[in-house]
Amino acid sequence: MVADLGVLYIVATPIGNLKDITFRALDVLREVDVIACEDTRHTLKLLSHYEIKKHLLSLHARNEKLACSKVLALLQEGKSVAYLSDAGTPTISDPGSILVSEARNEGIKVVPIPGCSAFATLFSVSGLFDKSITFEGFLSPKPGRRKRRLMELMSFDSAIALYESPYRILKLLTDIAEIDKNRYVVVGKELTKIHENVITGRAGEVLEMFSSLENIKGEFSVLISAKT
Repeated sequence: MVADLGVLYIVATPIGNLKDITFRALDVLREVDVIACEDTRHTLKLLSHYEIKKHLLSLHARNEKLACSKVLALLQEGKSVAYLSDAGTPTISDPGSILVSEARNEGIKVVPIPGCSAFATLFSVSGLFDKSITFEGFLSPKPGRRKRRLMELMSFDSAIALYESPYRILKLLTDIAEIDKNRYVVVGKELTKIHENVITGRAGEVLEMFSSLENIKGEFSVLISAKT
């Protein structure tokens, strides 16, 4: 007798504050047979906080295709699997898209468990009135390619959502200001965490503020207003 196919749950997790998780997400994590995740060490902290013990399977950007076959095998055996990225909603500038695509191709049910997303969190406190937004995520680390793409994005009639590391945030802000120093920019640092800070202002002003900092730390989300 062939086992019924399992269900794949795509579970959004906190972007910082561990309390920012839904009751439904916790129920799913307690009930599934296996949890696949971007970083087992990171996910273990969340599970330990809520006293959840499950078998963990690593599935990240570098091993996604190989790990997908393991997850699909479990699903085909009738096992239920939850997939978590390190923070926020999987597949949004995070691994998971390949897994979702292959699961659907195999006729496996894929269920979204909604929750946090860094760019949506920042947009909610940005004060921007733009009706449309282009989500780009991380730009290329290569200076020329990054700036060319920024120029293209900033020519659109929509706001732009970006993610950036502490190592390149100053370079990103420099590029934005060089393209249009008067464009309204919102920078979210360490959203929902202890050192959360939201900085707003014209691109030139925000760049000047960041240029005065000696040691830039944290993860950043950036919104750029639409072309006026």
